[in-house]
Amino acid sequence: MATKKYINIRAILQILGLLLIIEAFFMLFCIPFSWYYGSTDFFDWNIEDANHDFWPLVISAAITFISGIILYFGSRKAIREDIGKREGYIIVSIAWVVISLFGALPYILSGSIPNFTNAFFETISGFTTTGSTILNDIEALPKGILFWRAITHWIGGMGIIVLSLAILPFLGIGGMQMYIAEVPGPTHDKLHPRITQTAKLLWGIYVLLTFIQTLLLMLGGMDLFESLAHSFATMATGGFSTRNDSIASFSPYIQYVITFFMFLAGMNFTLHYMALHGRIREVLRNEEFRYYFFLVIISTLIITIVLTITGTYGLEASFRNAIFTVLSIMGTSGFVTSDYMMWPGALWFIFFMLMFVGGSAGSTGGGIKVVRHMLLLKNSLLELKRLLHPQAVIPVRMNGRPVSQEIIFKVLAFFLMYIIVFAAGVFALSICGLDFETSVGASISSIGNIGPGIGKVGPAYNFTVIPDPGKWVLMILMILGRLEFFTVLILFSPAFWKR
Repeated sequence: MATKKYINIRAILQILGLLLIIEAFFMLFCIPFSWYYGSTDFFDWNIEDANHDFWPLVISAAITFISGIILYFGSRKAIREDIGKREGYIIVSIAWVVISLFGALPYILSGSIPNFTNAFFETISGFTTTGSTILNDIEALPKGILFWRAITHWIGGMGIIVLSLAILPFLGIGGMQMYIAEVPGPTHDKLHPRITQTAKLLWGIYVLLTFIQTLLLMLGGMDLFESLAHSFATMATGGFSTRNDSIASFSPYIQYVITFFMFLAGMNFTLHYMALHGRIREVLRNEEFRYYFFLVIISTLIITIVLTITGTYGLEASFRNAIFTVLSIMGTSGFVTSDYMMWPGALWFIFFMLMFVGGSAGSTGGGIKVVRHMLLLKNSLLELKRLLHPQAVIPVRMNGRPVSQEIIFKVLAFFLMYIIVFAAGVFALSICGLDFETSVGASISSIGNIGPGIGKVGPAYNFTVIPDPGKWVLMILMILGRLEFFTVLILFSPAFWKR
């Protein structure tokens, strides 16, 4: 079979149009909350009134929908053939920028965030599930806007491409290429031979866990609005809260519920599928899960002991704040119950290292991923054996099966790229006038899709302090981190565009 030499532009535009239609549909979900909590007249057309967001949401949804329709029908003659690797990479990379541009409309039209750079930053932070914010008074925003803010997390967590594959079966043509390009991790577990079925199963689990968490939060005294908003943010490992002091506003029960679901969100969703089908032993035997669980427990115990001994909190509060913060940082949720920068300085090192860990592969968490650390650690230990037995073939094994050398090389390449991009981000932010500590904190926070960092972007602050050029640097880092570098960087390779 001859290799396709052209890029199917019409197919790309058609799929982008469909994604915008989906985005407009989700915008409509915010309108009931805007209407219910609206403080002004239902028919008020003053879209510049920050206290009223009904019409801004309607207009934003209309603009997004019409734009999607134009792109879709304008490209209706697209050739129905498999979307190749190049189309997959282009669609995924461009999609996150396009949906963020239209996703900023509710902020701008409502006057909630009138500055374009700030609105675009907030939107990209939402869709990439980073959770960094430029808002000083979150509670002053209208409820419809806050709900849209939470929804950007939720649809970005599992991925809008995976969503499109789940609800639009005919996008299954070439769908695997988009799935590989978007889903984070060194391997891509398929639950079903058909990619559309895999996407449906993943989203089914995602919706189920969100529903259960919403019910549990409501049992703890949250209303439906806040329960949904925080469930969206938790399962997406996003971190956008409806309160200025994040989760510190709520009871210990609420904090424990969110802690539990942050743990679940940081797991490979394939394991949730196994658990739901009674295959608990397979889950417990999974090496990445055991590494993930071990890191959480060890980090929590160390922090709990330090906080208790130093008298920062009592034993229960020390444990609760410790495990919450560990999962929030390691799982990249970015929720906050207390300012960890005020804790003993010895703990800062742990938090900084956890920022480089991330969640499991196949989870909604960002970062390097636990499985990559596990594979590199195993490979490094095996190098000692290889030195003693240079002729022996000693492969790295995971879950009892050998891991190909190709995957090991890819993991090494990813680590190197991660450090290079992180360092470049620190350098670029330093040029923008930020101090070194803040530059480091903002760079690792953005590239790992974490949310709060260290320095002036720590948990007690926000990203307002970052100048506009610095915000654009961070937006690039967010997208690169969400798509794990190569999906985006390959577009800048001359070989990619050669016929």
